[in-house]
Amino acid sequence: MRSYGSSSFGKPIKMKFILPLLTAGLFVLSSAAQPVARTKHLFIITIDGFRWQEVFTGADPLLIGNSDYVRDTGLSKQLYWDSSAEARRQKLLPFFWGTIARQGRLYGNRLLGNKVNVRNFYKISYPGYNEIFTGHTDAISSPNLAIPNKNVNVLEYLNNTAEYHGKVAVFTSWNVFPFILNGQRSGLPVNSGYEPLCEQGDSAAGLIDSVMTTMRPSKTRHDQLTYLSAREYITQHHPSVLFLGFGETDEHAHQGRYDLYLQQAADIDRMIADLWYMVQTDPYYKDSTTFLITTDHGRGWKPNKWCTHGFWAQGSGDIWMAVLGPDIQPEGELRMHAQVYQKQIAATIARLLGDPAGPGHPPGKPIAVPAVAPLAGLPLRSATAPTGAPAAPATGVALAVQSR
Repeated sequence: MRSYGSSSFGKPIKMKFILPLLTAGLFVLSSAAQPVARTKHLFIITIDGFRWQEVFTGADPLLIGNSDYVRDTGLSKQLYWDSSAEARRQKLLPFFWGTIARQGRLYGNRLLGNKVNVRNFYKISYPGYNEIFTGHTDAISSPNLAIPNKNVNVLEYLNNTAEYHGKVAVFTSWNVFPFILNGQRSGLPVNSGYEPLCEQGDSAAGLIDSVMTTMRPSKTRHDQLTYLSAREYITQHHPSVLFLGFGETDEHAHQGRYDLYLQQAADIDRMIADLWYMVQTDPYYKDSTTFLITTDHGRGWKPNKWCTHGFWAQGSGDIWMAVLGPDIQPEGELRMHAQVYQKQIAATIARLLGDPAGPGHPPGKPIAVPAVAPLAGLPLRSATAPTGAPAAPATGVALAVQSR
């Protein structure tokens, strides 16, 4: 047989020995080129009906001094006003602009040509959450009513995988979520409205439950109670995937109370900051948890339309998104002209966790987000490419009526 080189002992190396070595080498190179992900846990957080205007420019100059919407304009200005939009947004959302802007990415500043939009016709809550979690924009015959959703959602897909079964939890203020996520079919644990935790032997949970019994009946639980319930559940059970849905921003907006709308947004920012601190100081979650934060719809952009939304109110389809986590390349406020859609978020959620449910679950193309290089010494988890699809490059991870 013809030789193709010599060993260190001077003997010919034959092709039958070279081929396996080449094959092994190609396998090693191929494996090395695969992306690695440190995200093992994902928290999805929504702030109902919170406009991109307040996220990126802070308190609206045309609203904060308007006594029709603000009870004490002087005090509200002391809290949230500045002539600079950058200073206003920092005052309103210090965690967004102190942490996410430094360590994560914010999408949707339309003043810079960066756009995020809903695709459903209604531009209200049920269709918006349906779009976020299922990737579908189909018409719903009874918007915002307690009717089980026929579409399968991404949390349901994840809960049906071996990796995440029994590790998915939902806590929301609005009591329609058991129907949006079809808890009866999906089997997801959905705690919504004034539903108690009922944790046996947990005194903190018992105290939260007792406070909820004193509340006036409402379709939307106070966000603080929703957060405390979720926080206690996280402490006791350590879910890998959590959806936390805040709702009072939308409630205050519909009441025409811009002052309370701003206060609630500031409170939610503090709660998200507290949650981030909690996960970063818990060895189970530290440096392996990603936050994806967004909203279900926008609101009217005109001063007399900000308190409403829907297909009739211009601006209701304009939304935003933020991501923060160990695999996210920090860029802060995105300044490039780009367009992504709410219907891509479901696929983005799946891809962040390595697409454990396989291709097409849920439908749609994920939002592409550049990823940071893995840090030496940290445990790595291979990012699973969908069956039959090419692996993602190592330089990036793909992330992409009745009114409420």
